[in-house]
Amino acid sequence: MKFIIISICLFSFMMNYSFGQGCSDAGFFCKIDGFKPDGSDSLKTFKNQIKIGGFFGSADNYISVYGSYIEFNRQVNEKLGFDVKLKSLGQNGNEISVFELSDAFLSSNYKVNDNFKINLGIKVSLIEANRSSNGLPLPMDNQASLGTVDLLFRAGYKIKKFQIVAAIQYPLMQNNNQFLSNEYLDVSALSFFQSTNNFKRSGDVLLRVSYPISVTKKLKIIPSILPIYHLANDKYTDVLNIQREIICSEGLTLNGNIYLDYSINQKNIIQLNARVPLIYRDARPDGLTRSVIVSLEYRMKF
Repeated sequence: MKFIIISICLFSFMMNYSFGQGCSDAGFFCKIDGFKPDGSDSLKTFKNQIKIGGFFGSADNYISVYGSYIEFNRQVNEKLGFDVKLKSLGQNGNEISVFELSDAFLSSNYKVNDNFKINLGIKVSLIEANRSSNGLPLPMDNQASLGTVDLLFRAGYKIKKFQIVAAIQYPLMQNNNQFLSNEYLDVSALSFFQSTNNFKRSGDVLLRVSYPISVTKKLKIIPSILPIYHLANDKYTDVLNIQREIICSEGLTLNGNIYLDYSINQKNIIQLNARVPLIYRDARPDGLTRSVIVSLEYRMKF
């Protein structure tokens, strides 16, 4: 009952916030098990874990977002583990609806000691982010994935109860988006979107600081702060085939996150997660603007 009451209060509170970047990217890089607070360290008694989750939220430009994911975690031995994740994403707004299988993740984690762990992984987009409507390319806001192949690296350290994670996500391959806003009539809402033809997205560095708080034997609250720095201005190619920088797309996004973990028993856990922006970049051409994202996840260990 406490879990339900806290969940309702948290959701109501979060819905009052303004827009910002919900996470590092549409692939939810910061939601892979090894990148979250209290990750696969929990696999001490059981070597395997399956997660099934769903999420929804509100985005910029009158777009709503929703989706689901399934993830498998395997602890090979005391030090080495692997994570595999498959995700879908839907977006609805401006009379355009998109829902597709979007990204696949594969990562490995290695525990150097009880306090220090590293992760190395890759995100592969299952689409090229070049969806069109009525013969015209759509902006990144209406794509189910960034369409990139990204390298992921993370280092995590524990200081008493504090959990500190530093990570980088860097694109190895870009997408095939061809959206030019001037191809749309002025009466179309899409004529005001940022052009992303031949979009070149820069990488991100992430820092997460979290602190688990045990409310009861079954309920744990984990507040965290999540700054994400976009390393450089993104680029696109205009109608004259000239590559241009998207000014002010470089910079800091600062998110507030909170996790509620409820242990049904030793094998089964339910997690509610909400994320809201506190600081955000002036230009966000990748379509990742979120006012709030709420996720519900079920974990089963075996």
